[in-house]
Amino acid sequence: MAHKKQYDYIIIGNGLAGFQLALALSQDVFFNDKQIALIDKSHKTKNDKTISFWEKGNGKWDSIVIKSWSKALIFSNKKELTLNLPPYNYKTIHALDFYTKAKEILEEKLNFSFIIEDVLSVENSIHPKVLTTKNSYVARHIFDSRVTEDYFSKFNNYTKIIQHFKGWIIETDLPVFNTDQFTMMDFRLKDGDQTTFTYVLPLSSTRALVEFTYFTPTLVDEATYDIYIKQYISNLLKIESYLISETESGRIPMTSFPFEKYSTKHITKIGTAAGWVKGSSGYSFKHTEKKVASIVANLKAGNTPSKNLFSQKYKFYDKIFLKVLHDENNKGEWIFEQFYAKNSVEAMFKFLDEESTILEDLKIMKSLFSLSFIKAFFKTL
Repeated sequence: MAHKKQYDYIIIGNGLAGFQLALALSQDVFFNDKQIALIDKSHKTKNDKTISFWEKGNGKWDSIVIKSWSKALIFSNKKELTLNLPPYNYKTIHALDFYTKAKEILEEKLNFSFIIEDVLSVENSIHPKVLTTKNSYVARHIFDSRVTEDYFSKFNNYTKIIQHFKGWIIETDLPVFNTDQFTMMDFRLKDGDQTTFTYVLPLSSTRALVEFTYFTPTLVDEATYDIYIKQYISNLLKIESYLISETESGRIPMTSFPFEKYSTKHITKIGTAAGWVKGSSGYSFKHTEKKVASIVANLKAGNTPSKNLFSQKYKFYDKIFLKVLHDENNKGEWIFEQFYAKNSVEAMFKFLDEESTILEDLKIMKSLFSLSFIKAFFKTL
């Protein structure tokens, strides 16, 4: 099928950010007369990740939520914490269900086009252009989810932590999982002195995602994750017999790198490529929702789409946290134990959602007060 060559907006990448932006545009009558193209080399027919987030009450994705929990567990080597989450719930969806729902909605819109091609480059000009392996397309504005090559350069001095992980979805014959609670962080099994933990989502009494996660500046080989997941299932979950039905893995940048500077008047970076992943937590789904709402408002007001997408206050907080984690990676367990033990659920989630007041921020900072944070504060100034 031949595609048009000119569009009002082109979105590059049908991931969480690209689809959330497209859906927001499709649901606002202001954009009904705009021609919008989504370009991705993939048809998005694979379940490539599990998406989890917290929110209050009912949400727009409830129809595809596979499980939600109102209780979270944190294990350090000194403490076991139980967090009662209400008024929040922690929710999980399969990425494939999200992609499928997004495609179903967008395919009904006559002003949206799906172009299954691989993007080679984007030309920044008054009429920005996308060059693919097959064609070139022009738009009034381009939204680009590709991470700049500059991020991967060894010559930049920005703090870089990678949240990298592998998870197994395991199935057991006997009902061994408590489906009322999930394990947010379990530090009892660690890879040396690094910040590593296990994350467990019981999807049913006989099925769970068990994921071994690193918050570290360096990566490990594939077999290392498997060793720790196997140990955790055997030694801490005390499960001997199980089947691995699925696996997933990922790498999420937790960094002070200024992704936002790569947006221009005619090209707006989105998603990970725009710094929408929360630097200190690695969570991005709900942050993306907010950023998309701001972009839509900017477009309607005639502003540059990337205007005022970030709070400098929280970027500074994230820089300090990342500096501590980078310079003293063995401190991760202590940091998270203090954070979860000394603050209310509401205060923590408001802080992580970037909705806290200065007074609430000060209480969080008091709970983490240490020489490590004082040193990081002055290094970050």
